[in-house]
Amino acid sequence: MHDMSIAELALGLRAKTFSSRELTEHFLARIGRFNPDLNALITVTGESALVSADAADKQLKNGLAHDLCGIPLLHKDIFCTRGTRTSCASKMLHNFIPPYDATVVENLAQTGMVMLGKTNMDEFAMGSSNETSFYGAVKNPWDTAKVPGGSSGGSAAAVAARLSPAATATDTGGSIRQPAALCGVSGIKPTYGRVSRWGMIAFASSLDQGGPIAKTAQDCALLLGAMAGFDSRDSTSVDRPVPNYHASLNDSIQGLKIGIPREYFSSGLDGRVAKAVQDSLTILRELGAELVDISLPNSHLSVPAYYVIAPAEASANLARFDGVRYGYRCENPKDLEDLYCRSRSEGFGEEVKRRILIGTYCLSAGYYDAYYRKAQQARALIRQDFTQAFDKVDVVMGPTCPTPAFRFGAKGDDPVAMYLEDIYTIATNLAGLPGMSIPCGLVDGTPVGLQLIGNYFAEAQMLNVAHQLQQVTPWHALQPEGLI
Repeated sequence: MHDMSIAELALGLRAKTFSSRELTEHFLARIGRFNPDLNALITVTGESALVSADAADKQLKNGLAHDLCGIPLLHKDIFCTRGTRTSCASKMLHNFIPPYDATVVENLAQTGMVMLGKTNMDEFAMGSSNETSFYGAVKNPWDTAKVPGGSSGGSAAAVAARLSPAATATDTGGSIRQPAALCGVSGIKPTYGRVSRWGMIAFASSLDQGGPIAKTAQDCALLLGAMAGFDSRDSTSVDRPVPNYHASLNDSIQGLKIGIPREYFSSGLDGRVAKAVQDSLTILRELGAELVDISLPNSHLSVPAYYVIAPAEASANLARFDGVRYGYRCENPKDLEDLYCRSRSEGFGEEVKRRILIGTYCLSAGYYDAYYRKAQQARALIRQDFTQAFDKVDVVMGPTCPTPAFRFGAKGDDPVAMYLEDIYTIATNLAGLPGMSIPCGLVDGTPVGLQLIGNYFAEAQMLNVAHQLQQVTPWHALQPEGLI
């Protein structure tokens, strides 16, 4: 059953080939068998999952169930879940049990999906390798000596290892797409505001966006349709109807114009990754698409702009974690200042503290104009580049990551080298555009990804293109050895 896509599992449930309880027990058994080595999950909710599965089976028996009813899934441990620990992989929230569900959790629960547990991640979503988690690093199922990507590494690794058919994730600068690429699964970051951020613990509020990770583009379409929608509790949520993403998957891509940014194929890109991407683009051309050379001249500003804006917003968002109301509290504080200082210095990890300090510095008097304002001006230029590109093309494509998965510790001493792993993904967050990664090949036995970037609210078109490519390529169906 773990070999099947969500679409196939949904058909099996309706045909009574298996029940939701049987499906849930199967995936819980795989979690018990493989997760101790992979460390993809922080929390397993086996008992409540079986209760939910039995309730789903009753809905399925009545014949009025949602397409996703009875399908198991995992939630990234950044989404609040009522009665279940939500830690953000941080010592700071190690004991935090929310009294409410995030909107994304709520929406998927209403379809009858079954939560198996919460996935590991980089602490407070800050990282590109899943090495900053308080609970230890997640391992890449394709090669456990290598990173799975971050910050949603637990979600991507769990889906790749078939511990769950699906997982939720978040993307601030590539945190859905980069781990999806390195683990050989499909993941989509929707347009900013398409999916509610209410109950999703904030990293950088103008950049964060939730989305799904699954085996195929078709599965992502089913999941995104359930996750998306207007939420009055989120002031950045867009009041716009949610299309049927599944309905247009089989549309022809004849005449589709695909923009290929020349800046994405520079000397920093591994030649083997470039070849895998070019091979996929050639297939799309054979399917009727037209490849168009384009330029994104301000793309080189993405990384420096992001690493001013994101830490600045993080420094403000994480100010609430002070040891007073909830979360980690130091022992025997001498006074209020000691409580604040020790609770935060002991509760946060090194990468989180680094970004808080950078962000606070950038927002401080005398430096705001020199750094934060300049970064926002660069952001406007990046957005303008994409606006001009989409006057000429329908979709932009290129590599998701500059290299395949790297070994643990390879970039731990060089934060800038780690930050450059997001060089192709950050611009979409700065512009608020939708982006997606799907597998497009193997390099050194580990997957690499093809990135698709769409115009605002053009998720259906991206999913259509990705699905058409997956109909004629095998990469999404491959599984890591030893986890069959």
